[in-house]
Amino acid sequence: MKKLLTLALGLSLLGAFAPAALRAADADTGGKKRAKLTEDQRKLRKEMVEKYDTNKDGKLNKEERAKISKEDKEKLEKAGLGARHKKGEGHNKTESPK
Repeated sequence: MKKLLTLALGLSLLGAFAPAALRAADADTGGKKRAKLTEDQRKLRKEMVEKYDTNKDGKLNKEERAKISKEDKEKLEKAGLGARHKKGEGHNKTESPK
């Protein structure tokens, strides 16, 4: 009887704490999962950073990203590296539907 009670208590505690442990594991990664870049995407990204990184810190800040040419933006979009938008952004309300 003692073994059965111990087993039941152990299982109930496991069921109670398992969801909390899973949430903690998700919090470590920020809950975001990014896909790995392909070799072509890495090459293109490196090329764009070398071309537009004026302060040579290895990444593009807001001003540097704003200077990317239309052609290069199209290359990035085609490669799947286009601009990421936050919720509510990216929808141009001034443009009329075609």
